[in-house]
Amino acid sequence: MRLSTRTNELSTILLISISLFVSSVISGFAQSSNSSPLPQAPNTKIIQISPEGYFSEPSIAINPANLQQVTAVYQANAAAAYSTDAGEHWTGVEGTASKSYRVSGDVSVAYDNQGHVILCYIAFDKLGTADYWGHNATRNGIFICRSLDGGKTWEEHEVAVDSQTTKPGIPFEDKPYIVSDITHSRYAGNLYIGWTEWRLTESVMLFSRSTDGGKTWSKPIDISDHHGLPRDDNGGVEGFTGTVTPDGVLHVVWTNGNQIVYTYSRDGGKTFAPTREIIRTAPAFFKPSDVYRANGFPEIGSDSHGRKNGGKLYVTWSDYRNGDIDIFESYSNDGGRHWSKAVRVNNDPVHDGSDQFFQWLAVDGKSGAVNILFYDRRQDSLNRRATVVLARSTDGGKSFINYQWSDSSFNPADAFLGDYTGVAAYDGRVYGVWTEQIAKNPKGRHNTVVKVGVADFNGEAVNSKQ
Repeated sequence: MRLSTRTNELSTILLISISLFVSSVISGFAQSSNSSPLPQAPNTKIIQISPEGYFSEPSIAINPANLQQVTAVYQANAAAAYSTDAGEHWTGVEGTASKSYRVSGDVSVAYDNQGHVILCYIAFDKLGTADYWGHNATRNGIFICRSLDGGKTWEEHEVAVDSQTTKPGIPFEDKPYIVSDITHSRYAGNLYIGWTEWRLTESVMLFSRSTDGGKTWSKPIDISDHHGLPRDDNGGVEGFTGTVTPDGVLHVVWTNGNQIVYTYSRDGGKTFAPTREIIRTAPAFFKPSDVYRANGFPEIGSDSHGRKNGGKLYVTWSDYRNGDIDIFESYSNDGGRHWSKAVRVNNDPVHDGSDQFFQWLAVDGKSGAVNILFYDRRQDSLNRRATVVLARSTDGGKSFINYQWSDSSFNPADAFLGDYTGVAAYDGRVYGVWTEQIAKNPKGRHNTVVKVGVADFNGEAVNSKQ
């Protein structure tokens, strides 16, 4: 009896050992690459610009009047870092956060045609509920802060673009994005901001412009012909971005439900054409594994290289029409009237189970190359660990080469990465900015940092007029 029992015990131990060995092998394979290694982005440099903390949602811009000056911003609260040597070294600055409100974030940044830096952000004291921002919110608004010396120092007082006082049924102003007209058109120097206003029963896209370098702003107008639902988790009108072509036309896009809508202004932001659907998508709000949340909101960019009038337009977004999440791009050769079929940007196998998300777009203002940054999980078949990839098109958005940009992978593991990343490009030099999670702190909370990546494609042939 005892011998039989011992034999059974040994058999059980052996089976457990074999099972553990097999699990280890499977796990090892699962952590291995899902596809061939990507080429490294040329002349890559990675710099951490934030301390460890709870930072996210960065944006970045290049001074067109001085290409050595680059400014990156992130939240929360609204913070900035600048470089005076084309991204080789970075210095953090003080004085960018709102002094009037408890929280400031949802940042975006642009240089105007005078070389001034304009930081745009929301500010508030208390949110509503997690997805229903308009419920029980307090005073809030859209604000800008200016730096007149390329990002080194910032004006003491913020300027209100639109603000709300605490009252029953107060709307909540959210997700603004700033656009600068740095062309030589008659509207050169104009600044534009679009954002979502969450109301108790709907969401609308509001818009304001400044013609004096951000000192004053026009009364907001509603540019959304079709309003959205009042929640942030699908169905809302959300994700405004814009670009100005050489003829001074402002082109803008955002998401309304399962569609990207587009409109334009030919009079410096005074009035807009009727909005229209240009691209059908899967829902713009989704939750990849181990990610707090992600949005597939669109970005629009334009190629002004060698063009005296309107430039070629590009739109990028992400959705899960293929099951897993992919990055897509579409282009227009006729000023936004017609758009190409969706081009898949990430070049891993279709339906391979790997997610790509949080894309951002920058069209090189000199070469016309199309640059799209995104998080990529193709190197981990468990679809958990992510790297940062730069996709680049030199044939007018018809095809993309994918480059490895970040120097290591990370697991988001439910950390809040925000709703977006950022990228800027000029004359073959590309700057990306993104959030990464690092190890948990002693209290068990998820720490994040903001990093800047620099890549240099100088000398690369570009044919963006195709």
